[in-house]
Amino acid sequence: MATIASRRAFRSMLLAALFGSALTTSCAEHAGAQSAVTTADEAAIAEFNQRYLNAINDGDIDTLASLTTEGHMMISSGGPPLTGKQALVDAMRRAFQTTDFEESWAPVETVVSGDLAYQRGTFVVVAKGKTGGAESRMTGNFLRIYRKIDGAWFMVRDSFNSQQPRTSQ
Repeated sequence: MATIASRRAFRSMLLAALFGSALTTSCAEHAGAQSAVTTADEAAIAEFNQRYLNAINDGDIDTLASLTTEGHMMISSGGPPLTGKQALVDAMRRAFQTTDFEESWAPVETVVSGDLAYQRGTFVVVAKGKTGGAESRMTGNFLRIYRKIDGAWFMVRDSFNSQQPRTSQ
């Protein structure tokens, strides 16, 4: 009787070990595949950001428009959100007529989950009037939301604020 019980216990332990090993291997393989996808998506978002920045720094409305969705929303302090591609394009066109920009971004965190991602970081914008005058510089924080559409990443929400000191109220 002890022999049968011992065999059953041994079989149970063996099955548990084999099942646990298979489950661990499967999870590790899935995590590795997921990590490769996430790394590729993070690289694609970084490339998107470079194209978007180049469009801003070059005053390239056509490229900026091609990187923007119809539902894009830009949220900043001091006014209502710019909602939709046309609102963004119109605002940037007006700005590009009078001002040259040198903008840079420093992402701190990028998180990808399926077809959505967010990124937070800091930015610097140097603005120079096309007819001269003083240069202005603004530093701040951003939080962006990206969506993968037909295999390509687009920024669908862009929120940023200045790091200038707050005045007491």
